Amino acid sequence: MHYLGYFAAIFIGLALGIMGGGGSILTVPVLVYLMGVSPVLSTAYSLFVVGSTSVVGASGYFRKGLVSLKTAVVFLIPSLVSVFLVRKVLMPAIPHELFTVGRLVFTKDLLVLVAFAVLMVGAATSMIRSRPAAVAVDEEVQPQAFNYPLVLGIGLVVGALTGFVGAGGGFLIIPALVLGARLPMKLAVGTSLAIIALNSLIGFTGDLSAGTPIAWPFLLGFLAFALGGIVLGTYLARFIPGARLKPAFGWFTLAMGTFILTKELLFHHG
Repeated sequence: MHYLGYFAAIFIGLALGIMGGGGSILTVPVLVYLMGVSPVLSTAYSLFVVGSTSVVGASGYFRKGLVSLKTAVVFLIPSLVSVFLVRKVLMPAIPHELFTVGRLVFTKDLLVLVAFAVLMVGAATSMIRSRPAAVAVDEEVQPQAFNYPLVLGIGLVVGALTGFVGAGGGFLIIPALVLGARLPMKLAVGTSLAIIALNSLIGFTGDLSAGTPIAWPFLLGFLAFALGGIVLGTYLARFIPGARLKPAFGWFTLAMGTFILTKELLFHHG
């Protein structure tokens, strides 16, 4: 099963390299169901993997001048505060057992998985429907003003989500940058990767300062496969348009989210 997990890590990086986002939504399910890591610890590991792979992805965009530093700073001010507080304060404070519904014991692990599955369904819907809308929005909104309240507000929400479920939140960040910051799509993707990188790694420092035990040899090994995938994906992006793959990847993500909800809520025995 672990071999399959390492192969999936390559696929995560591949998707991130080709599409500029999206692949990280699979990190937690891969760690939980293929690598046997607990859901809460998986969110910490995911922050490290997502943050590190996004650094590699963002560096390519940065070299091409496709990262808006002003926008990234405005977005990151509330986002970094919320992600750090969620990892350092909220996650350790949540009790192991929350409540019981019939025979289903709602634990902290189950809460994380259900929240993650709901996020996957939302991300999938965004990916399935995004391509035509994104192009139209990109062309129409350019002349309009920078919407500070929208960018700051979504930064706060994305930081909290990133901290709680360990996902980058690119499916929320990119529309916010296009609609609120009025960025062209390519600039929005590069800026999004930079935001995800900092958000995720700062969130991970919250885990470290909270004393979360980290199996570094395993985590660095998993990261190595994901990085190999993003290098390959960045190369293939020259030949394969990411926008074309997004709907298909969205349907796959939707199926995964539905599987997690069904398995954990209907067939959960913990």
